[in-house]
Amino acid sequence: MMTDYFSQEQLMYCVPGSNASCVMEHFSFWTNFALYLVFLSCMLVTILGNSVVILSICHFKQLHSPTNVLILSLAVVDLLVGVIVIPICTITTIYGCWFYGDTYCQIHTSFDVFFTTLSILHLICIAVDRYQAICNPLHYSRKITMSVAVMMVCACWSLAAVYSFGLFFSKTTVAGLEDLMSSTDCLGICNIYLSPLWGILDSTFCFFFPCTVMVCLYTQIFVVAKKHVRKIGDKSTCLNDRGRGGLIRAECKAAKTLSIVLGVFIFCWMPFFMNSIIDPLTGFRTPGLLFQVLYWLGFFNSACNPIIYALFYPSFKKCFQYIITLKIFSSNSSTMNPSVK
Repeated sequence: MMTDYFSQEQLMYCVPGSNASCVMEHFSFWTNFALYLVFLSCMLVTILGNSVVILSICHFKQLHSPTNVLILSLAVVDLLVGVIVIPICTITTIYGCWFYGDTYCQIHTSFDVFFTTLSILHLICIAVDRYQAICNPLHYSRKITMSVAVMMVCACWSLAAVYSFGLFFSKTTVAGLEDLMSSTDCLGICNIYLSPLWGILDSTFCFFFPCTVMVCLYTQIFVVAKKHVRKIGDKSTCLNDRGRGGLIRAECKAAKTLSIVLGVFIFCWMPFFMNSIIDPLTGFRTPGLLFQVLYWLGFFNSACNPIIYALFYPSFKKCFQYIITLKIFSSNSSTMNPSVK
C-alpha cells in the first residue's frame, strides 16, 4: 500500500512539479466507476434524446409549426450542452483539475452561460407562443408565423451570445475580486467568479425575473384554457363546436407539457442561481462538492426535455416510435400522422 501511494504521488497534483498546482482528486475505483457511469449516461441521454427530437421535427411534416421551430432550437441548445460542455465537465469533476488552459477556461465558461441563457430565452418565446395560441386564438396564425418563430430563434441566439461572451471576456464580473482570485486560485483550476453585484444582477435578470414572468403567463394560459374548454363543452351541440373543442384541448395539452418543461428547468437551475447570489456575499465559501452537485443538477435538465416530450407530448410520441423502430426509413414516413389520441 505504501509503495502504491508513493508511486502515485506525482499524480496528486494537476501540474506535476509546480508548488502552485492544485491538488488532484483521488477517488476509489468504484467511486470513479459510479461517477463515470452517471455522467456518461447523462451525456448519452442528452445527445441521443435531443437528436431524436431534432430528427422528428425536421423529418415529419406534421411537426412543422412555429411552436416546434422553438422546440427544435431548444433541442439544439441541449444537444450542444451534451457535446461541448458535459464531456469536459466530467473530466474536471472526477479529477478536480482543469487541463485545457486559461483561454479555453474563459471560452468554456462563456459557453456554459451562453447555453443557460439561450434556454431561458427559448422558454420565454415558447411561453409567449402558447399565450398567443390559447389566449388570442383568432389572431395566433397571423401573429405567430414560421417566419416570426425563426426571427425569435435568431434573436435568442444573438442576445445570448452577446451577453455571455461579452460579459466574461470583458472581465466585468470579476471587478474588485482580483485579490481574492490571486489568493485562492492555483494552477490547473477553472473557477467561475461573479462579484456580489453581478451575482445578484445575473441571477435576477437572467433567471428569477424571466421565470416569474413565465409562471404568470402559464397561470393565465391555464385559466383562459379552462374557461374555453368549459364554454365549448357546454355548447358543443354541433360538429364545428366539437372540432374547435378538440383543437383547444390539444393546445392545452401542448401548453401543459411545455409548462412541465419550464417547471423542470426551474427545479434544476434554481439552486445554482440561488447559490450564485449567496456565494459572492459569503466570500465564496460554498463547498466544492456542493457546487459540483448544483452545477450537474443544471446539466441534467438538458437530458430531461426529450423524456418529457416522449411521455407527455402527443405529437412526439408516435414520431419517437417510428424512429426507434426504424420505420422512419419507409417511403411515406414523413407524411404520417404523428398525433396520438
